[in-house]
Amino acid sequence: MARVHNFSAGPAALPLEVLEEAQAEFLDYAGTGMSVLEMSHRSAVYQAIIDDAEATLRRILRVPDTYRILFFQGGATLQFAGVPLNLMRTGRAGYVVSGNFAKKAWQEAQRYGDAHLLATSAETNFDRIPDLSSIAAAARDLDYVHICQNNTIFGTTVWDLPETGDTPLVADVSSCFLSFPLDIERYGLVYAGAQKNAGPAGVTVVIVRDDLIGEAPARADICPTYLSYRAQANAGSMYNTPNSFGIYLSGKVFHWVERTGGLAEMERRNREKAELLYGFLDGSKLFHGTADRASRSISNVTFRTDSPELDAAVIAGAAEHGIVGIKGHRLVGGMRASVYNAVSLESVRVLVDYLGRFEREHQESM
Repeated sequence: MARVHNFSAGPAALPLEVLEEAQAEFLDYAGTGMSVLEMSHRSAVYQAIIDDAEATLRRILRVPDTYRILFFQGGATLQFAGVPLNLMRTGRAGYVVSGNFAKKAWQEAQRYGDAHLLATSAETNFDRIPDLSSIAAAARDLDYVHICQNNTIFGTTVWDLPETGDTPLVADVSSCFLSFPLDIERYGLVYAGAQKNAGPAGVTVVIVRDDLIGEAPARADICPTYLSYRAQANAGSMYNTPNSFGIYLSGKVFHWVERTGGLAEMERRNREKAELLYGFLDGSKLFHGTADRASRSISNVTFRTDSPELDAAVIAGAAEHGIVGIKGHRLVGGMRASVYNAVSLESVRVLVDYLGRFEREHQESM
């Protein structure tokens, strides 16, 4: 069976050559006579796998030695609690609420301290990134400032990072992770669920500046040991049994990014794909993008018609043409095409051609 054109928001498309490599090694990894799924995470073979994954990610993101790279389970959602439990040392932090997951992170942080709402675009249904120009002054007495850099559901991205002075900037980068270069030293901590661009669901990457994590979490009285960044750093991300197969696959994705040209090449490709789709939407009389142009994401392109019934017809017709994953999130409806690293330019062309045909046929039937 032919592979579909997969625009799912996550779990999402993985590079075909990564899948083929894993398939070839599935029953016998490196002559061990067993799958990575079967081997002990305490074995020397698996230690080499996780060490290589970390080293490769450190190279492609240019992560300084002053930062720790940690692999967690629990998705980015678990880090909504992990961040305040580890970093909220005076009990006060600031949050920018620019979408659904940013709101969830803010609400979770309120369980552990004083989580200030610094800025929000809720009044425009999160169709844009709010004004962040005044955050520097507000951040002075806070333990950290938290943003969600790319809003998967609403198709927006923080392109200009806010100035926070000496206050660490924390970012959920799940749906833009590895889509373009990140200046890691602009952040105190970034975290990302792997299931968008970096691997399978079930792995979460946390990159944290070493001086931010003390010998004990900020809320050591209630922080589960598993969520302690220091405990995980000291254990090499193996305080307990890690998602061993997921980290193995993520490591293969990191290598794929590196040999494909690195993050600069990923950004070039992703911008080309996004601009092709946005260009069609901007010229269409039937479809229109839902994100403010200045805030548009190159990872998640959100759009709709003026009719939910017509949106449903577009989605159903797309499936008949091997185009899947374009149904918008249940909170907003409409449509969404996630054009992550592993989605080819050819797949975007197929989508644009289909949308163009649908529009012409709709106009002819009126």
